[in-house]
Amino acid sequence: MNARPVPPRGAGLGFFRPRRLLVAAGVVAVIAIGAIFVVTALQKFLTFPRAHPSVQRPAARDEAGGEAMWFEIDGEPVEAWFLPSSGPMPHPLLIHAHGNGELIDIQTKSVAPLRAAGVSVLLVEYPGYGRSGGTPSEETVTATFVAAYDRMKGDSRVDSTRIVGYGRSLGGGAVAQLAARRPLAALILESTFISIAQMVRDAGVPGWLVVNDFDTRAVLAKYPGPVLVMHGTRDQTFPVEHGHALRAASPHAELHIEVCGHNDCPSQWELVLSFLGRNGVLNERVSGVMP
Repeated sequence: MNARPVPPRGAGLGFFRPRRLLVAAGVVAVIAIGAIFVVTALQKFLTFPRAHPSVQRPAARDEAGGEAMWFEIDGEPVEAWFLPSSGPMPHPLLIHAHGNGELIDIQTKSVAPLRAAGVSVLLVEYPGYGRSGGTPSEETVTATFVAAYDRMKGDSRVDSTRIVGYGRSLGGGAVAQLAARRPLAALILESTFISIAQMVRDAGVPGWLVVNDFDTRAVLAKYPGPVLVMHGTRDQTFPVEHGHALRAASPHAELHIEVCGHNDCPSQWELVLSFLGRNGVLNERVSGVMP
């Protein structure tokens, strides 16, 4: 009976084990890198979805009697529209930050009551939106609003002591970051979140994968001025608990709750004007006047 040949030393399954481990490690690395890419790309898309090009209406600026301003952010041009109020100058200025799927083009009519009450408005676009170049991120958006503030602070038509930040949804995060870097006479937040980073972490994403933070609650904890928080009870994007948390973050904040969702809340300009009047941004005699 012939004996089975003895395999040479180093042959057999043990010979392939290191190679298999390397292949397995490579597969795991590829999957991990792919997951990181997907999570990062998804965050960027959900935070900054672009408005459809059909929404653009550059003629709206001229129709509203406004003027275009451009700021260079990371070497790219970013647009803003200045809509002056009538009456004796200098005027209070409201720096307006829209929601993440919108454009400045569709804001001119909605802010008309502010201008009629003596408040000039600056509609600031996000990098990469509309006709603006660049890529939106917390850093580039913040830089844009800081540049806009610095430009308008030196404008003789604007009272630099009465510059207000107003932001809806993502815009609340944008003007909060402005408030952390420049003095604002008041801060108005509509349908805004406590922190995108917190929401991402609540979804099970590790903190080190967070792309944009926009920690609005942390800003309010240090902001010394008056704050108006407006939120809808039916908001499913940022539930009303966000509004309550923002109110609790600042001893100078007041909360106004409406029975509405995220995108269907009625304009509250009368409330805003009253708030500005009570806090010295507007004269009391005009703060309650609506056209």
